[in-house]
Formats: sequence, C-alpha cells, structure tokens
Amino acid sequence: MADNSLSQLSILNSQLICCGGLRTDYIITAQGKVRVMEMGGNALYAAAGAQIWLRPIAILARIGDGYPLGWLDDLCAYGFDTRGIRKVPGFQDHRTFYAYLDENTRVDTEPARHFARLGFELPAALRDYVHSTPGQDDPHHYEPLAVTPEDLEAYFAARTEAKDAPRPIPPSPGPDRLWQAGERGSVIGLHIAPSSICTQRHLPQVARRYGVQVIGADPGERAMQPALMPYVEEVLAQVDVFMPSDQEAESLFRDEPDEMDPRRCAEWFAARGPRVVVLKLGSDGALVHERDSSRFWHVPALPVRVVDVTGAGDAFCGGFMADFVRHGDPVRAAITGTVSASLAIQDYGPLHILDATEDEVDHRASLLRSFVTAF
Repeated sequence: MADNSLSQLSILNSQLICCGGLRTDYIITAQGKVRVMEMGGNALYAAAGAQIWLRPIAILARIGDGYPLGWLDDLCAYGFDTRGIRKVPGFQDHRTFYAYLDENTRVDTEPARHFARLGFELPAALRDYVHSTPGQDDPHHYEPLAVTPEDLEAYFAARTEAKDAPRPIPPSPGPDRLWQAGERGSVIGLHIAPSSICTQRHLPQVARRYGVQVIGADPGERAMQPALMPYVEEVLAQVDVFMPSDQEAESLFRDEPDEMDPRRCAEWFAARGPRVVVLKLGSDGALVHERDSSRFWHVPALPVRVVDVTGAGDAFCGGFMADFVRHGDPVRAAITGTVSASLAIQDYGPLHILDATEDEVDHRASLLRSFVTAF
C-alpha cells in the first residue's frame, strides 16, 4: 500500500479549511462542449481535491438567495463540514463563465461571442454577465460574497458551541518548527482560494489567532496585477505556502520581463515570506521551491483523458494542503495535489473527484513519484 493511502483517514487528527467561492458554472470546454448551471466554485474544487486524502474538510464561503439550496444538502451528504458557509441577505450573483481556448488558456468575459462561435444561443442567465470576479481587485473593500474575518470567527464559534473545536494550542510556531520537531499532532490548515484581495490580506492574521498553523494561498488572476504588488507582498508575508499559476506570475511581473523566468519568480515570492512556493504550470505540471533548502522540483502532470479542466488548479491546491498539513513535505504534497488535479479533469464538476477509489489514488501517487525531478 502506498504511503498516501486513504486508510490513514481514520487515524489522522489534522484538519483543513478551504476558503473561497461557491459558484454556478457556465462552461465551454476546450473541446467545444457546453455545460450550464454546473455546481462549482474554487472553495468546493479545493475541498473535493483535499477530501480524498483527509476528512472532514470544512468549506468557508458565502452564498446568497441565488445559490441552489439543494446543493448544500449535496455537500453535507458528501461529508463536507458546511458550518462555514454563511447566507447573506438578498440575491447574490454566483455566476461564473469560462471559455477554454485550449487546456491551458481560458477567458471569463464576452460569453455571447464564445457561444456564437460555436453556433449556440447565449443562455438567458448570462445576458448581463460581465466577468466572474467583480470587485476582487479592490484592496480596501469586500465584495458581497467575499469571505471576511468575521466569517472565520463565526465558523470557529460554531465549532466551540458544538464542542468539537480543537484542543487549545499555543500561537502558531510556523511549519518549520512544527515538522522539525517531528510531532505533527493535530494540525489545522487553511487554504485561501482565489478571492478578494481583502480576504487574502486580512484572513491569515485572524486564522493564526484561532490556532491555524499552516496557511496556503492561491492568489488568482485579479490580484496578480502590477498595481497591486504591495498587497501581494503583504499576503506573502503572512502565508506558509503560495501557489500561483505561471500565467498569474507572468501577469504580476509583466512590467519587469526579467523576472518572468519561473525559477526567479518562485525565489522572489519565497524571499517575501512563504516557506514553500508552487508554480502551477497547467499541463506541464508544477514547479516546487522550498525557501530554506533553495531547491527546486518539477512534478509533471499525469497523462489522463481530459474532459474539463475547470477546477484543476483548485483541486491541486486542496490536495497539496491536505497532505502538507500532515507531513510538511512539499514534494510529497505536490504529488498528492497532482493526483487530485488529474481526477478533477476527467469529468464535469467537483463531486466526481470523491468517487475515486483508494487503489486508484494510491496507484497514481506511486506512479508519479518516479517522474519527479530535482534541480
């Protein structure tokens, strides 16, 4: 049995909270297939990618009247901890549109043009659609569905009331001390999926106060803009793991082309705080950099049949964090994340990830280990 076996689920005390969005997806795949009203959202894809390795996974998100309430029942049925999902007043816009130009490139604007090029009528629900993340690049205000520190506080209050809060622990020692001591204990992790730059800036400090030892962040395309560089650096100073895509890194440094080499980007990010930086390379896999060792590893993608790449990066991050909070080994965690991503792209929506068998995920992890390269 591989070391990543799901059989460990019953004996592990580590916990993970996945923070981000719950969405209603409208997708045109790279193969020209159209899917409408799909359950989606980066918090859910990350949680599904994590829950094949560790459970239960908590989801921290906001929903409004526009979110199908039956989907919440589905999330409970699949074993997610939904106490962090808060209902906000009124109708809220949960729509996300993606048109994939290829398996590594997507756009989230102009849905009418993309439906028309395939000969399809624009869905009525998208007639006034602009893009999926309005307001996320505002460093001073939360958009209505952005997770706030108060949402995290409410989640921990609900756990305390239910008497399932973790035992009191001292302020976070950071992952370096935690794993050098060889005593993993009950580790609480938080993954912040692409979301409001305000959420990314302010959630880590509150999470530390509640005993969260390991914080990971995927910044998202709206945050990775040269004008927002000071706020990105603020996030970097507070997180243990930073997991942008290579396209997001290129966007941040587009005014400084000399910084666009993936290794230099990873070193730049690591120098500003995180112990581990992972550049997601799409179909080329992931580049992993550990700050203190100055080492790099390349973890390739698994060759599987691709149906829909939506959520693959989020599933990778969830799988990575689920393993990293337990073992603190970034290469092992990247292998785990890559397995989660490979499952995500083989069908539509996030919940099918959880249908993977123990033998299947163990086999994929074992196969991938032999293809990791260090340099």
